[in-house]
Amino acid sequence: MKSLPIVDLLIVIAYLVGMVGVGIYFSRKNTTSEQFTKASGKIPGWAIGISIYATFLSSNTFLGVPGKAYGSNWNSFVFSLSMPLAAWVATRFFIPFYRNTGTVSAYTHLEHRFGPWARTYAVVCFLLTQLARMGSIFFGIALSLQALTGYPMSTIMIVVGICIVIYTVMGGMEAVIWTEVVQGVIKTIGALVILYLVVNGMDGGISKIIDIGKTDNKFSLGSFAPDFLQSSFWVVLLYGFFMNLNNFGMDQNYVQRYHTTTSIKEAASSIWLCVYLYLPVSLIFFILGSCLYAYYQSSPDLLNAVRMQAATERLPQGTTAAIQQLAATLTPAEYGDKVMPHFMVNKVPAGLLGLIVAAIMSAAMSTISSGMNASATVFSVDIYQRYFKKDLNPAQSMRLLYVATTAFGLLGMITGIAMIGVKSVLDVWWMLSGIFAGGMLGLFLLGIISRNTKNTEALIATLIGIAVIIWMTFSAKLPDEYEYLRNPLHQNMIMVVGTLTIFLVGVLLTRFKKKVDPEPDVVLERH
Repeated sequence: MKSLPIVDLLIVIAYLVGMVGVGIYFSRKNTTSEQFTKASGKIPGWAIGISIYATFLSSNTFLGVPGKAYGSNWNSFVFSLSMPLAAWVATRFFIPFYRNTGTVSAYTHLEHRFGPWARTYAVVCFLLTQLARMGSIFFGIALSLQALTGYPMSTIMIVVGICIVIYTVMGGMEAVIWTEVVQGVIKTIGALVILYLVVNGMDGGISKIIDIGKTDNKFSLGSFAPDFLQSSFWVVLLYGFFMNLNNFGMDQNYVQRYHTTTSIKEAASSIWLCVYLYLPVSLIFFILGSCLYAYYQSSPDLLNAVRMQAATERLPQGTTAAIQQLAATLTPAEYGDKVMPHFMVNKVPAGLLGLIVAAIMSAAMSTISSGMNASATVFSVDIYQRYFKKDLNPAQSMRLLYVATTAFGLLGMITGIAMIGVKSVLDVWWMLSGIFAGGMLGLFLLGIISRNTKNTEALIATLIGIAVIIWMTFSAKLPDEYEYLRNPLHQNMIMVVGTLTIFLVGVLLTRFKKKVDPEPDVVLERH
């Protein structure tokens, strides 16, 4: 069993103790639910911007993006390129809307527009999205730490999860934000350190990396042809725009932060700071994946070792011959997520390794903690206080938030354990988030843009949208005789088509209703 050198282990322990200490420090301020969920609205915009950036820069980015770049190319970077347009829409329309309404939940507006069912549907979609996000991030961190320590992935998730639960429950939103500021810096430094070590250890340096990357088409952004059946440039761009619009526009993780600033201007500047930071840093992770590809292609012994590791995990009871035979057939896409943890184990010196492990842990902890806090807030406001007990005293509100935060942290761990064995953590996250978020965003856009749409039209549009999402998701499993009924589009188009279906069907139904059944007040005005 592998183990971390003592100096690295001490660094990791110090980091975990420090995060728990932050939670204890801020726990003294958490006397009201407003402080727990909004930090009393006194956080500076620059801190919120780094906090949002840290949430984006999860372990899915830290481990999944280099693994994806190693296994394919830079096609997924187009997701980052879509961020500025989504940020412009969010700062122009959504932030002023949320700040003016004053409600901490992103989904209260849907009940005002369409009734309780709309709010409940959006909340369920959000909570499922959060569980998918937290689970994939727990899985990502366990994947790397297993390579470093040899401990079971489930054990790693439980230990890290307990630390996250403690500081999130005790510290509330203010602890989440300020720890994410620190974690954002640590993550960025960790990525740069690994990139330096790969490039510095590569025979032939940068020029050799570029030559290998060009030969194997590792720098491609995808096909620019109007092809929506594969992961082309346009598929990822559309998916990225709608997903980032969902993130900035109605994801409780971000909406909740808009209320922690002192003004609309501060909230808007926090989004743009996130974009300015994330675009270049996400590119660094794609560069890192391409550099690792060149490094391992130039090192046959390391390449064989990481393939054998991946094959052993797939055939834990297999014979040596069977494992070797499987290892020889594995493609880069099938073992790409294993490469960076393998490099860290074998090539990162003691001392630095502990800092990089802390960076990976911070990448996971920041997103999970914010997801726990946001999920607990939504459950408290949109479910418990809406359907069970509206008037809670301060002590009851805090108790509910503590219990809900802990519960969602545990559910996130369970989801992560259930994901053990998947091929690509980034692919799993993109697929699940697209399924759950598509309907939610479509309904929200319908409520904001189409002012004349009423409850009936919205409900019909949502049901049709859900049917389309279910068909696009599961039709691939239909028997061969029903192949013509399968969804031909790439899975990332589920988010795009689901959103547009709900929005466009709702608009068309509204216009049709106005033609056949004019509003009564309009008829009266004509007399």
